[in-house]
Amino acid sequence: MKQLTRIICSASALWPFYVAVIVTATLGAALAMVSPFLVREATDTIVAAINNGAAEGALATVLWLAVGLLAADAAHGVIHNIGGYAGDVMVARLRQILSTRYFAKLLVLPQGYFDEQVTGTIIARLDRSIMNVSNFLQSFANTFFSMILQITAVLAITAYYYWPLAVLLVILFPLYLWLTALTSTRWQKYETVKNEHIDQANGRFSEVVGQIKVTKSFVAEARELLKFGKHYRGTVDQTRPQSRWWHQMDALRQLSMAAAFFGVYAVIFWRTLEGYFTIGDMVMLIQLVSMSRQPVFMLSWMVDTAQRAIAGSRDYFQVMEEEIEPTANPQLVAATTASDTPQLTIAHPRALPDVAGEPVFAFDRVGFSYEQGKPVVADITFHAREGEKIALVGESGGGKSTLVNLLLGLYRPDRGAMRVLGRDISDLSAWELRASVGVVFQDAYLFSGTVRENIAYGKPGATDAEIEAVARRANAHEFITAFPDGYDTVIGERGLKLSGGQKQRVSVARAMLKDAPILILDEATSALDTKSERVVQAGLEELMKDRTTLIIAHRLSTIADVDTIITLDNGRVAEMGSPAQLAGSGGIYAELLALTQSSAQADREKLKRYGFVAKDNALH
Repeated sequence: MKQLTRIICSASALWPFYVAVIVTATLGAALAMVSPFLVREATDTIVAAINNGAAEGALATVLWLAVGLLAADAAHGVIHNIGGYAGDVMVARLRQILSTRYFAKLLVLPQGYFDEQVTGTIIARLDRSIMNVSNFLQSFANTFFSMILQITAVLAITAYYYWPLAVLLVILFPLYLWLTALTSTRWQKYETVKNEHIDQANGRFSEVVGQIKVTKSFVAEARELLKFGKHYRGTVDQTRPQSRWWHQMDALRQLSMAAAFFGVYAVIFWRTLEGYFTIGDMVMLIQLVSMSRQPVFMLSWMVDTAQRAIAGSRDYFQVMEEEIEPTANPQLVAATTASDTPQLTIAHPRALPDVAGEPVFAFDRVGFSYEQGKPVVADITFHAREGEKIALVGESGGGKSTLVNLLLGLYRPDRGAMRVLGRDISDLSAWELRASVGVVFQDAYLFSGTVRENIAYGKPGATDAEIEAVARRANAHEFITAFPDGYDTVIGERGLKLSGGQKQRVSVARAMLKDAPILILDEATSALDTKSERVVQAGLEELMKDRTTLIIAHRLSTIADVDTIITLDNGRVAEMGSPAQLAGSGGIYAELLALTQSSAQADREKLKRYGFVAKDNALH
């Protein structure tokens, strides 16, 4: 409950709703107490009139008492629904705040966090954690809080009339909670295992749906369904002992409550026969005791809901307590703890200005490890001046993509220093660094939405003229306007309605519009056929104009005119120089040039290890 209280207190902007829930619950509990007193008066009036033979004289009194019952019930119904409305809106707003915080937290977490997570699991936590917390708080606000006040009033009234009766009722609650506590620990263990199964199943579900073409192409549908079903079968296997344990203990609770209420009713009947209570008092007390039965028996359901909420809040806080990216956007960091929906200032990020005489980017003895004690790159030193093109060559796993990740600020070097546009990256925020770097990945990574929205992703306020201009330069305008809806064509999730070449040209246009001084081409044409590659390559040539470019290529012909080639061997710089210099050096690059002319299977396999195709004549 400590975690749930922490969530409620952190959303201080909802205090008007908290007040509304408290006030309406208090009024509702007070109005609920009116009916037993009116029934008591009516009962005593009727009994007295019958005993005295004056039924006609009592008619007006009991009718007015009936009107009072109508008014109390009607007022209670109105107040209850007002409180219900306040509770519903409060919980919806709380869910909005918690979900926004969760998303904001994910946006400021370092790339390493996502490398160790399954996307579907991240999504499942959002749904399960916040939904369970919301459901509990909604039930508590709309129902159980007013019942707690009602129980308090019942205990006060019964204590006033006959204190031993109140003592019997008070014993019910600790007895019930003690029995529930015996149940809770084992129930939570089962629930944790169930959540692990659900997270794994939903994570795999998300992966399969996102890559459905791969699943179908390898005829893996049945295999994936079997895995998915196995996890949910695991939840059933856990539910059996969990539910058996819960209901065994619940039966014990029910029997204990039945015995306790037997004692309460026996005392009321006995004291009434002895004349201590009037008939009206007896009816009123029975009503009050009956009003306390429902909250007691509801404790079982509320405890179950609370346990799910506590488990969910634990998952939520586990994510919220992760270490954030050191140079994350301060607005996003603030949004992770905001007491209300954050008001973000959306601005087009501006690239850092050039510094005269300084390299555009520079690596100085840089080292980095994804895992402790397992360096991926070490002692990397090179720089690029304005307008230069630098190509990285090396075997798969040799550190090329790691250097790209470091330049994008997705990771920070463990050792050495990096400078971008004259500034040490340790002095730059992630926002400043990434605003200065444009990138075209091997996969286009488009979003669902229109072509226009995807091109303008890096510059949301771009005009139609700006968007069309970069589309033309990227050789994308022609195919875009061939669509019935042109730039307003909805391309589907990840751009599935576009061909590979079309997606990549949209990606190139997107990078052009961002207009960053540094450009990264991460095997940007490796997934394309020859015809598409020619068109995309022409767009890339246009994109590289007047930019400093870092290239990871899959064809040696695409890097034949770069300024510098850097070959990497086991995460270290093996050689560095112009294509002409390295061609005659007898090193890795010279060997690769020779291999491209060979048809031997062994030579083709070696080329593949470096990410190059066996024949390099596609662009000639």
